[in-house]
Amino acid sequence: MTRQRSYGNVPQPQAAVYYSQRATAGGLLITEATGVSDTAQGYSDTPGVWTAEQVEAWKPILDAVHAKGAFIFCQIWHVGRVSKFEFQPNGQAPVSCTDRKVSPQMSFHGQMEEFSPPRRLAADEIPGIVDDFRKAARNAMDAGFDGVEIHAANGYLIEQFLMDSTNDRDDEYGGSLENRCRFALEVVEAVVKEVGGHRVGIRLSPFTDYLDCHDSNPHGLALRLSTKLNDHDILYIHMVEPRMAIVEGRWVVPKKLLPYREAFKGTFITAGGYEQDEGDKVVAEGYTDLVAFGRLFLANPDLPKRFKVGAALNKDDRMTFYISDPVVGYTDYPFLD
Repeated sequence: MTRQRSYGNVPQPQAAVYYSQRATAGGLLITEATGVSDTAQGYSDTPGVWTAEQVEAWKPILDAVHAKGAFIFCQIWHVGRVSKFEFQPNGQAPVSCTDRKVSPQMSFHGQMEEFSPPRRLAADEIPGIVDDFRKAARNAMDAGFDGVEIHAANGYLIEQFLMDSTNDRDDEYGGSLENRCRFALEVVEAVVKEVGGHRVGIRLSPFTDYLDCHDSNPHGLALRLSTKLNDHDILYIHMVEPRMAIVEGRWVVPKKLLPYREAFKGTFITAGGYEQDEGDKVVAEGYTDLVAFGRLFLANPDLPKRFKVGAALNKDDRMTFYISDPVVGYTDYPFLD
C-alpha cells in the first residue's frame, strides 16, 4: 500500500487525514511499508522510522488514528535489491542476499522500470541489518504505534533471502531451507526481544512471484515458517493468497493456506483480492481468523460501513496510486455520507 506522499521519507500531515479516515473503533490498520534505514529505500517519498524526525512526524498521525478508537501497526521494511543507486546513501549499490539484479518491471504508468545491480551482503554484515529492524521496531513503539508488522513478502529483502530463485548463497544464509529462513527468523527474534511478541506480526507471500522472487517448494517454505514462528510467540501471520481464480464472474479463493493456519498457533490473517462475501465466508468456515483489505480500503475510506449496509463501492484509480499530490487519489475518495 505504498503511497509515496512522505516527502523526503518523512511522514506528512496529510497522512493523519488518510489514516484517520480509515480508522474505526476496534479496527486494525497496517501502515504502508516503512523503511528501517537509509539503505532500505527503493522508491521516492516512502516513509521511514529510523530517524528522530520521522518518529516525531508519526506521532500526530497515530494520535488521529487512536482518537477514533482504532489500532495501528507499522509495517517495517527493507527493499533489498529492489532499488537504484539514486535512492541509496552516497549513490552506493543496494544490498541483497545476491549480486543479481531484478529484471525490468512494468510500472502502473506503463513504463519499464530498471533497477541497479545489488551488492551481495557479507555474512558479517547481516547482523547489522537485523539490528536495523530491531531499532525501527523500538522507534515505532516510541512513536506510539501499537505494534509492528515485519515485511517479509512481495520480493523485498527478507523474501530475497527466503526464496531459492534469488538466494544463491553457499554460506549459513543460503542453500537449505533452514539456512534460507535464518535471516527472517533472526529479524523476528530481535524484534520480539525488543518490543514483545504480542506486538509483532509478519507478512509472508510464499506462493507469489513478485519481483523475480519465487520458490521451487513454496509449501515447504510456508510450513517451515508457520511452524518455526511459534517459537517466538508472535501475534499474527499475515499471508498472501496464491492468485485467485475467476469462477462464474466472481473471485474465488484457492484455499491453499489452511495447512499454515493450522500449523501456526497465533492469529492468522489472509489477504489477496478478497471481496466482502468471500471474506465473510472464509472467516465463518474457520479457514482464517481475519481478512485484510488493501485496494478496496484505499478507495473506500468507510469500507467497514459500506460492508455493513451493503452499499456500492468506489472504484480505485490506479493512475493516482503513486503520485505526490497530497489530496488527489489519497484523501479525496468519497464517503457515503
